[in-house]
Amino acid sequence: MPKHPRVRHLRVAFTLVEMLVVIAIIGVLIALLLPAIQSAREAARRTACATNLRQLGIAMNNFESGQGHFPPSRYGAGSWSALALIVPYLEQGHLFEAMDFTQSYSVVKLNGKPLPSYHVPVYLCPSETRKELKNDSAGVPTYVPINYGLNMGTWLVWDPGANGGKGQGGDGVFFPGPGLTAQQIGDGLSNTLCATEVRTYTSYYRGSADPSPNTIPTSPADICALGGSSTFKSEGAHVEWTDGKVHETGFTTVFAPNTNVPCNGSTMVDYVGWSEGKTPNPSNIKTYAAVTARSHHPGLVQVVMMEGSVRSVSNDIDIASWRALSTRNGKDTASQSP
Repeated sequence: MPKHPRVRHLRVAFTLVEMLVVIAIIGVLIALLLPAIQSAREAARRTACATNLRQLGIAMNNFESGQGHFPPSRYGAGSWSALALIVPYLEQGHLFEAMDFTQSYSVVKLNGKPLPSYHVPVYLCPSETRKELKNDSAGVPTYVPINYGLNMGTWLVWDPGANGGKGQGGDGVFFPGPGLTAQQIGDGLSNTLCATEVRTYTSYYRGSADPSPNTIPTSPADICALGGSSTFKSEGAHVEWTDGKVHETGFTTVFAPNTNVPCNGSTMVDYVGWSEGKTPNPSNIKTYAAVTARSHHPGLVQVVMMEGSVRSVSNDIDIASWRALSTRNGKDTASQSP
């Protein structure tokens, strides 16, 4: 009887060369996919950031509808911010109910916690990397930082001696004192900035009195000349959403978006000559400020206009156009759309 032929079972396996080729292909695919994934994530964060600005703009207009005017930049005995005043329109009514405008926001508590330590989700951009609470003078984490600043004009923010001693704002929309009505924004709500992105923990110069001369700076180097080591506050701006002063919840259009201002070891420095409402002020020192719009989105900042529409503004926007967008009654128009 014939025997069956022997069947040989061959072992199939990768050779070393084949394995190296596969690994190389996988590496190339990962290298191609990672930037795409990161780009998609940033696009999602940017969209969420735009949604925050849109909600902020809607809240501002709801406040104006209810009160007959937009909120002032600072309110009450404790320099409460306009962003604090609009929280009821951002589904944060519990925070508003706890606010006591006869006291400084720094001493008001809610459920035993400092009120400024509560997050308002709309006020932080998902792309922000510095979201930790700022410490108070005793070293206790107390203040939630903020990513959005309100339009306080080009350069002059507040003149306390004007208007018979009642004070007068600059050419922006938000300043201390009575809030503006929609009719007082002569350039039109759709042509006037409401808010833009700012970066948390920005360094700034403060308390250097009036700059001399009081002309708008033309270059970042001018800011370094106005400040000094004794007036430098490292990582001290845009760290308190409840504070109505320009370096916390405002911006000005001295410089185009995302302009680097390298002074005193930092590359992103702001300037405030004299804080609004700072006392004593017997000489009625005016508040001038160079507080720049900045974001974590490459090449641009996002803004919301006074009527609530959201736009992107390139870093390369003409500076005259950028400043025109911040004036409420300049009878000017931006020559370059943002």
